Parts: sequence; C-alpha cells; structure tokens
Amino acid sequence: MYKRIADNLRFRTLIILIGLSLSFQVDLPAQTLTQQLQKAFSVFENDSQLSNASSSLYVIDALNGKVIFDKNSRTGLAPASTQKLLTSVTALALLGKDFRYTTSFATGGDSKADHLYVFPSGDPTLGSERWSNTKADNLLRNVVYLLKQRDIKINKIIINTRGWESDDIPDGWIWQDIGNYYGAGSGKLNWRENQYDVLLRSGKNIGDPVRIVGSNPGLYGFHLNSEAKAAARGTGDNAYIYLPVNGTSGVVKGTIPVNENGFGISGAFPSGAKQFGGELSEELLRSGLTDGTPEILRDAKQENGGYSVFFTQTSPPLDSIIYWFNQKSINLYGEALLKTISAKEKGYGITDSGVIVVKDFWKQRGIRDTEINIVDGSGLSPLNRVTTHSQVAVLQYARAQPWFNHLYRSLPTYNGMKMKSGTINNVKGFTGIHSTGGKTYIFSFLVNNYNGSAAALVRKMYAVLDILKQ
Repeated sequence: MYKRIADNLRFRTLIILIGLSLSFQVDLPAQTLTQQLQKAFSVFENDSQLSNASSSLYVIDALNGKVIFDKNSRTGLAPASTQKLLTSVTALALLGKDFRYTTSFATGGDSKADHLYVFPSGDPTLGSERWSNTKADNLLRNVVYLLKQRDIKINKIIINTRGWESDDIPDGWIWQDIGNYYGAGSGKLNWRENQYDVLLRSGKNIGDPVRIVGSNPGLYGFHLNSEAKAAARGTGDNAYIYLPVNGTSGVVKGTIPVNENGFGISGAFPSGAKQFGGELSEELLRSGLTDGTPEILRDAKQENGGYSVFFTQTSPPLDSIIYWFNQKSINLYGEALLKTISAKEKGYGITDSGVIVVKDFWKQRGIRDTEINIVDGSGLSPLNRVTTHSQVAVLQYARAQPWFNHLYRSLPTYNGMKMKSGTINNVKGFTGIHSTGGKTYIFSFLVNNYNGSAAALVRKMYAVLDILKQ
C-alpha cells in the first residue's frame, strides 16, 4: 500500500516537472529574444560612438501587438527619412492608393485663343523619367502636337498656381540643403522632379578654379556661378549648390577632384513652374507656335471669355508614387503629398496645414500629437521630432489596411530586412517590418548625435537588428 502511494507521488511529481518544463520551453523563446535585444542594445549604447548620443529602439510582435523591446520609445528624436513612412501611410489612408494627380492644358476661347492655360494640381511626377508617360519630352511633344491640331499661335502662358502656398521650401530646411537635388521644394507645378544636373570642369592642379560648362536641362529664371576648387584625385564629390529661396543667382562651392572634364552634380530648381514655362516656351518657338517668346504669368486668373481644355496629363496612381518615394527617398514627393493632403482636407495646399491634418489623423487613432512633432513631409528638416513608438504604431495600423502590400513593396531592403532608412547630419534611423520563423516584428531604431563614421554606426545598428532574424 505504502509502495503504491509512493509510486503515485513519484508519478504526480514527474507530471508536474514535465508541465513546468513544457511551460518553461513555451516562454523561453520570447524571453530569450527580449534578453538578447537587451544585451545587444546595452553593448550598442555603451559604444564610444554613442558617448553623447540619444538612441531609441522599439519592437513589437506584429500579430498581437506585444512589446518585445522598449528603450526610450516615447522620446522624440529626429527621424530623418524614416519619417517618409508616416507621410506614406497618411497619404494612402486619406487619398487612397488609386489617387492620381491631373495637369490640364487649355486655350482661351474666341478672342483669347492665343492664351495657353496650365492648371496643375501639385503633381510631383510631371516630367519625371521614372514612368514613360510622365517624361518631359513626351509631355511637351504631346502639348505641341495638340496645339498644332488647333491651328493657333500662343503669345501668353498662364500657369494657375492659386490655392497653393507660394513658398516651395518648408520651414526648417538648412542652407546647405536648399539648392541641391535632395532639397527640392514642392509647388503647385513641379517639373522633372524639380531637379537638374550641372556639369563642372576642374583644373590640373589642387586649388585650381572649377568652371561650369553646362547643365541638363538648360536653366530658366536663374543662373549659377562657381567658387568651387579642384581637390586631390579620389576625393569625390564635395561640391554643393547654394541658392537663396526665390533667388535668381546661385553659387557652387566646395571641391571636386582634379582633371575632371564633365563632373556632374545635381541641383534643385528654385521654381518648377518657371522652369516648365521656360522649356514650354522654347518648344513652342521651335515648333512655330509663337511669333516670339510668350509672356509667362503665374498665379493669374483666366481671361474673360472662358477656355477650352484640350489635354490632361494624369499621374501614375498613388501606390506607384509611394513606391518610388520610399525606394529612392525622394524628398520632393513627401512635400507634395503633405500639401496635397492639406488641399484635400483644408481646401488649400500648404505645408503647415498638412502637418495639422497628419497630427490630427493620428491623434484620433491613439497617438499623441507630441509624438509626431513634424514640420515637413520628407524628414529632411532637423527640426522634426518623432518617437519610435509612434512610427511602430503607424506601421501596425498600416498592416490592417487593404493597401498594406503596396506600402510593404515600397520598403527598401537593407541587411536582409524590409525597412526605410533615414540619414541627416549625425542622425541615422531604420524603421520597418521583418518576418522570420512564423513571427513578424515591427521596429523603429533611431540614433541622434552620434560621432564617428555613419558606416561604422550602421554596422553596429545592424548587429542589434540581427537579433530579430533568429
């Protein structure tokens, strides 16, 4: 009898031990992942590159929202281009993935048939080389061909920019960025992504002056001077274009290597509308559709007597625009989308109103407006402050939407993970989604005020994020 009782006790003890073992094994992976992230992040924080830096990492399980790791997730940090995901998701939610911009062309009626009207809508793809139907040459040829069919000559081009703020550059952009291709502001009429290439020629000796030998396309409404110098061979592109807002004269400063004959750097048009008007005017002149250089007016009402639309250029759908926005980190697209959101919700295309709409949209979805303290749509401004918690919450919201796959495809791949990167001076970030072993994680990782090389920091950030691959 006693032996039977002892056997029963041993059996029950064995069952309890097995149950505890199974319970421990079930909890172990999640605990191990969190512990490994804690260890890796502690090593990261104690690195000499982070001696005076602020950093934040926030990771959740996308399937149930469980927090896997949280360090400083409610601290606002400059997000750089990871902020583009905030703009992308808000635009897809408010405008819809099938949204398209339109730019209409019309001639005046009856006595004013010599006026060519252009009615833009903020399209950032007008003249872009990324789609066959948006290319600048194709568009200009279409307009000229259709004007010839109407058998009229143009003496005035009127570009209607009403309902859109006149300042193309958002508050907070720095002097060194404005004028360069990544500092392209957004107007109601954008052209060739508001970018151009300038060709430079350097001397044979270090310190020799660098001359401007051309541009592609030709520039209208402003010109450039060079104060750049030749530097040692192999030093690369250290030349920058400085152009005041609404200015007509800019300057190239910095260095390019010696013995360069056609060294290209990319700049930003101070006004896409002026550049477009200049190129269209030249095309009309070459085609015999004008007797002289047409007068170009902006922000003007159409003349009395009405007008007749003869051509409308339609942009690619928003999901396609979002793809290139995130893949190539095109700042212009972010600024255009922010103003477009404002135009739709407030009736006027202005950056500040777009910011208010974005913050209100996410406040209604549980994200405090102090977690999205932004001043632009691209993340270029160092004044932006966003929390990693808010970035993860935005992506978690997006996962539940029918257009999520379009957003996911827009994410670049770095370190074998789908994530948007962000880089401005002493700021680096990665925000994205990673799936492995039946698990999906959403994460945001921001670092501000690091020292040393960006490449070295990125390797250390990857080492932390690699934990999510297990």
